[in-house]
Amino acid sequence: MAGNSRINGSVAIVTGASQGIGAQYAKTLVAEGISVVIADVQDGEPLAKELIGVGGAALYVKTDVTNPDSVGDMVSAAVARFGGVDILVNNAALFGKVALKPFSEIDSQEWDRMMAVNVRGSFECVKAVFPEMKKKNYGKIINIASGTVFKGAPMMLHYVTSKGAIVAMTRALARELGAYGIRINTLAPGLVMSQNVMESPYWKGDIVARNISSRALRREATPEDMCGTLLYLCSRDSDFVTGQVLVVDGGSVMH
Repeated sequence: MAGNSRINGSVAIVTGASQGIGAQYAKTLVAEGISVVIADVQDGEPLAKELIGVGGAALYVKTDVTNPDSVGDMVSAAVARFGGVDILVNNAALFGKVALKPFSEIDSQEWDRMMAVNVRGSFECVKAVFPEMKKKNYGKIINIASGTVFKGAPMMLHYVTSKGAIVAMTRALARELGAYGIRINTLAPGLVMSQNVMESPYWKGDIVARNISSRALRREATPEDMCGTLLYLCSRDSDFVTGQVLVVDGGSVMH
């Protein structure tokens, strides 16, 4: 695949890429000539075979982002197969199947699980790729937050809190990673009609309609809508951008 000369030839890890938005990220990166590691606790082998079938370079590695040993093994597999890591997309998170409920009904175990996957998972992955990016004095890390951080969306306090932590983590890490030529930014989607969201009983009818009506561009968001911004943050076009948040939600949040 020829791809974009500003980005092709790179090696990217996309966590949570077996389905949904993560799978679309992986497909988009492969189409640009990037070798992609699909890192997911769910089976990503079908997607890897699909990407290889269209001439791409892909590898599935079963990965639990909350387990540092699992994450370390995944990065080692990426280096063994493709020779290094240039890009990390921290997409793995709990959302699509999460029940909407008042904060008083969220138990401690559910809260801790959300923080482990959505916050510590990203931390573990950044820590694991850092030595590889440091060797090259270059790298791109894209953390995934949410427009809910800026709206203060109700009924999912643990999720919104976890994504607020991602914004803060990105800003603090940008200060530490800049000396090593590593850029780290945040992509913050609005409500995206991914497979899990469309199958969820919570994201139906009025709640979706109200979300769309809050946008300047009044339509549903698709996983493909996120990919232009992702490519920008992965490519050399954004080499002087770090520590930033780009909200991609059709103009619902403006900050």
